[in-house]
Amino acid sequence: MTTRTDYCGRLDTSDVGRVVTVCGWVARRREHGEHLAFIDLRDRTGVVQCVVDGAADLRNEYVVAVTGTVRERPEGTVNPELATGRVEIGDTTVEILNPSDPLPFQIDSRVEVDETIRIRHRYLDLRSERMQRNMRLRARVNSAIRRAMEAQEFVEIETPMLIASTPEGARDFVVPSRLQPGSFYALPQSPQLFKQLCMVGGIDRYFQLARCLRDEDLRADRQFEFIQLDMEMSFADGADVRAVISEAVAAAVEEVTGTRPPSFPEITWQEAMERFGSDKPDTRFGMELVELTEVFADTGFNAFKAPSVKGIRVPGGASLGRNKLDQLTDRVKSWGAKGLVWIKVGDAGQVTSPVAKFLSETEVAGLLAATGAEAGDIIYLVADEWRTVVRILGLLRLELGRPPVTEGGLDFLWVTDFPLFEDIDENGTPVSAHHPFTMPGAEYVDGLAEAAGDPEKLLAMTSQAYDLVLNGWELGSGSVRVHRADIQNAIFSLLGIGPEEAQAKFGFLLDAFRYGAPPHAGFAFGIDRVVAILAGEENIREVIAFPKTQSGADPLTHAPTPIDPAQLDELGLRLLPPKS
Repeated sequence: MTTRTDYCGRLDTSDVGRVVTVCGWVARRREHGEHLAFIDLRDRTGVVQCVVDGAADLRNEYVVAVTGTVRERPEGTVNPELATGRVEIGDTTVEILNPSDPLPFQIDSRVEVDETIRIRHRYLDLRSERMQRNMRLRARVNSAIRRAMEAQEFVEIETPMLIASTPEGARDFVVPSRLQPGSFYALPQSPQLFKQLCMVGGIDRYFQLARCLRDEDLRADRQFEFIQLDMEMSFADGADVRAVISEAVAAAVEEVTGTRPPSFPEITWQEAMERFGSDKPDTRFGMELVELTEVFADTGFNAFKAPSVKGIRVPGGASLGRNKLDQLTDRVKSWGAKGLVWIKVGDAGQVTSPVAKFLSETEVAGLLAATGAEAGDIIYLVADEWRTVVRILGLLRLELGRPPVTEGGLDFLWVTDFPLFEDIDENGTPVSAHHPFTMPGAEYVDGLAEAAGDPEKLLAMTSQAYDLVLNGWELGSGSVRVHRADIQNAIFSLLGIGPEEAQAKFGFLLDAFRYGAPPHAGFAFGIDRVVAILAGEENIREVIAFPKTQSGADPLTHAPTPIDPAQLDELGLRLLPPKS
């Protein structure tokens, strides 16, 4: 095979007169006379034009080596949009290294291709400029994160992939054991317990780019398997962790954009819900929720006689027609709202609304003052329990105002002081908002036992947990961890996990706490999500080399597939008949 001397995308006018050999794929072929053709040759660095005599045998995606002399393009043929657009390779000889069948789709951005077809032939899709850019961007992000963590004296440690199944909020992927029939390993949803054990082991500062697996429904920002920066540090609180993670993320952003982002602001979970109706608020645009409960405290309008009334103002939204408003109302009802009230603002404070006749002048004046609404605006209001109101208006805010991922810059935000428990189940048992190893807020540590059976007290408890949010995407979560066995057992008890079950599932961690576990805290964030936003992609599948489709299938390898009966016998497994 001919030896390559240069890369296609790196040739320029300084190379004029040199004899070079470049290798790659034929990206495009243009006839020029009876025997002459222009070939755009592509490799990982870019494209260069080659002038080939007798190119009848060359087709798109043939793998070739071209040897020739670099020369300046003739006047009038320079391509300023191409890095190599001032030069071409002439006097060429071509060696066909491997031909190609006609492709199932065109490898360029001019034709939209069905995603399933792209993933089925991912090895072809990866040749595209878009995927080449995304994969290399991802590698740069990983490298920048590693450098930032190492500069902060963190040690990279690999934790096991075959572990015991532990409850972490999603379903485990399980692996049957051949040597112990009837027993199973689980693939890690996160390295949570092992990184805490590293702290007990005196590692002090741990990190890894960890592969994690969760059997949960897929969507634009979620895959079965994903990569996260996982870290833990001893003798640290939440502020220490947030400083470390902010530095690592800022380094990744600077690597890609050339600009270091400013310090990341912080708000509490309560403030995020009150202002944005979301614990992962997109702060690139306004339309914040406005508190209106007091405005309608003495209202005669029955629909507003609710524990909470809030609204959002949409500047210039009064032009929306009745048909669109009815569709929006139906949409809000599908989210669980009882209804949606809209009020259009006209000149001189006049309002138009189906409910205007039920509102007093004082209420209208208070509404306009609280929202700052002006002529041409529209106000949407929801009244219900507080949790329902903020959730519905948070969704409506995104529906009406969220910009595309490529617009509005990068708005990072730390959300702190999450609830310790997010809900109470039908059995009266609290449900952890993060995971059961999260330290309660300092003021609640001593009152865990007394709160048992009191839903109001349980739901009022905050935790030392925090999330990092970017443009409305939750990048990751972390917390100060429980490091004392007595506190951990108290939380297990509240969650309905008795001593025997706790010992069976978490005994190795609880035992470790008996031997001098230091206070520690940590965090993990999804590399896929960070890279997707930096690459301007709305879906993390576009920054993963070999993703699954939204159904969880892999069109490339056809996974998941049935397993050979002989393998099942070896594992001591029998399959149940399919459910009818």
